Amino acid sequence: MKTLEKIIGLKDLRLNAKNYIDAASRGQSFVVVNRSQPIFKVMPVDEWGDEGVWETVVDFTKIKKGGVPMGKVLAALRSMK
Repeated sequence: MKTLEKIIGLKDLRLNAKNYIDAASRGQSFVVVNRSQPIFKVMPVDEWGDEGVWETVVDFTKIKKGGVPMGKVLAALRSMK
């Protein structure tokens, strides 16, 4: 049975970040709200289920030494529509 996530305010997170980091490291998750609107979620890494499993999709340094400017990557992706 999944427990309900605690809802916290953005200001509270800023003022008590260390406490929330410690709680997250113990397995607790939080939904952070700003002006009653959820804006992001804080959760322990192990909930993602993919830590340590990263796949290289494209190595831009092989295309051009030092990488490829982001604008060119975005333009190429947009042209694929």
